[in-house]
Amino acid sequence: MEESARKNRNKERLATLFPTFSRRVARVISRLERDGLRPRIQDAWRSPADQKKAFETGHSKLLFGFHNVTGANGNPEALAVDLLDDDLPLNPRRTYILRLAAASEAEGLRTGVRWGLPQQLQAAIDNAISASDWNASVKVGWDPLHVEPTHITVAEARGGKRPA
Repeated sequence: MEESARKNRNKERLATLFPTFSRRVARVISRLERDGLRPRIQDAWRSPADQKKAFETGHSKLLFGFHNVTGANGNPEALAVDLLDDDLPLNPRRTYILRLAAASEAEGLRTGVRWGLPQQLQAAIDNAISASDWNASVKVGWDPLHVEPTHITVAEARGGKRPA
C-alpha cells in the first residue's frame, strides 16, 4: 500500500476505537515505524455481520468480541485491531510479530502471539522479547497480529467497562 494511503487508513481506523485504546495503539504504531516497519490496521471496529463472517471462517473464536464494542449511543468504540505488516500482509516476518508484541506490551496491551501455545513455547517468546532477539526461531500463536487491552474481558467491555 502506498505510504500516504497506509497512514490515512490507520488514522481512519484509529477513530473507530475507544479513545484511550486508540492512543495506545497509535503509540504502538509509532514505535514500530521508528523501527523501520510499516504497520497497517487491517481491522478495527467490525459490524456484527462482519464478526459473524470472521467467526464462520475461523478468523475469530467469538461471535462478539473486542472488535464489536460500541458506546451507549451505538457509535464504534472497538477495543481490538489487527495490525498487519504492510510490506508482507499475508506472511508477516517473525521480526515484525515479535516487535509488535513487545511494542504492544510496552503500552499495556497484548497480542495473540501466545494464544494456543503451551507454556514452554510461550516462555520462548518471552525470552526472545526480553533479549530483543527479533529473529528468534519461535513458534507463534494463532492470532499474532491481533492487539487488545489487558485487564478487561469481552463480557466486561460488552457491559460498558472500558480500559483506563
